[in-house]
Amino acid sequence: MRVLDETAVLDRDQLRGITQDDTELMQELIGMLLDDTARQLRLLDVAIREHDQKQAMRLAHSCKGACANIGANAVASALKRLEQQAAREAFDECAATLTALDFELDRLRHEVNL
Repeated sequence: MRVLDETAVLDRDQLRGITQDDTELMQELIGMLLDDTARQLRLLDVAIREHDQKQAMRLAHSCKGACANIGANAVASALKRLEQQAAREAFDECAATLTALDFELDRLRHEVNL
């Protein structure tokens, strides 16, 4: 059993495993993930500003799963933190984590050169 490195921008072994080392598929999946996550983060921003706990938790959870599945560990870890903050209705903390998520997404884009 592998230990998850939550600070890793991208677990390339995991990504290779789910794509059977298909480079084109890897790029496609990462591109779709980045686009979808950016859209979800805009919705999360609205949910946080409106103090909509249920929506914030749902969006963070969904996004977290997608990121974890392809090995975007640092983004998934930040989304896990945001989900926990939303569960506590700590919306100021959520807003700060959302800012950190933008940084993590930029790191992921840089890592895969997109």
